[in-house]
Amino acid sequence: MKLSRYEQETVVNYNAGEQTTTLYTRDRAVMRKLDTLVADFPDICKLTEQDEVSKTYSFPKSHVNYRKPRTVSTEQRERARQMMIAKNKSKGD
Repeated sequence: MKLSRYEQETVVNYNAGEQTTTLYTRDRAVMRKLDTLVADFPDICKLTEQDEVSKTYSFPKSHVNYRKPRTVSTEQRERARQMMIAKNKSKGD
């Protein structure tokens, strides 16, 4: 079944009283990532429900992560650019 981009939702649900997070998704990219986690870490991440368009996963709330946006200075960006140039030149040799 083909879903619109709007219908490809992901919902993360947890509360202060429990240590488990439930993640419901209809987004195939998210499913692939979580299926890999289920395969690699079956004792931590579990597939709890699925149907033809969605899957629900369960994992510890401590694995939910909030990060501030990464800031890259002009100097860091230039250094990365120079490294990529050098890497591409070495591949061409």
